[in-house]
Amino acid sequence: MEVAERIRAQGAALTTAERRVAEVVLSAPQSIGFGTVADLAQTAGVGAASVVRLATKLGFDGYSELQQAVQDELTRQLRPAAERIHQADLGSRSEHASTELDNVSGTLAGVDDAAMANVVARLADCARPIAVVAGDACAGVAQVFVSQLHQLRAGVVQICGSEVAVRRDLAVLPVEASVVVVDLRRYEQWVLDAHEALAARGLWSVAVTDSMLSPLASVADVAFVAAA
Repeated sequence: MEVAERIRAQGAALTTAERRVAEVVLSAPQSIGFGTVADLAQTAGVGAASVVRLATKLGFDGYSELQQAVQDELTRQLRPAAERIHQADLGSRSEHASTELDNVSGTLAGVDDAAMANVVARLADCARPIAVVAGDACAGVAQVFVSQLHQLRAGVVQICGSEVAVRRDLAVLPVEASVVVVDLRRYEQWVLDAHEALAARGLWSVAVTDSMLSPLASVADVAFVAAA
């Protein structure tokens, strides 16, 4: 299991200090991949004991084993970037393209194959309607996703609009529906509320968000982190 998946699985059981360490591990893995317990503790603003406790809660035999797991993941993610070091500088457009490719590579590197297979199976099941919920910042992405998925199957809707419209659309979703939730930090409250309400009814969901510790990831059945 990837480190991010372990953090997500243990998210509700982490103390405030342990969550701060976990956020650093997720957002700046180099802090642990190439640093000491003291370095990570200082970056997170906690004591060294919190770092060790987090490693144990994640199922590792101490900090060294957690560090090795992060190093292995960094090696897999950085290999494509290392290959580009020897390429000539082709200007700002090339640099922008390279950055975007790094983001895509980083996102895909963090995807668990079993989780992806689960999501594909759910979304391909035409007997299950699909509802897409997204905050304003991600509304464009959601619209493109809905449009593309419409070309493959029917029964795909985007939930948005006024509070009355959102409540109405949520209420009529059948329990067998699949829900795709997309939002980033400074998450919109209505998105969080809608997601929790659907989960309380027993609907399955996949979240696309910015951290395995986001409130969306903690509620979803499957969560993917988009690198940026």
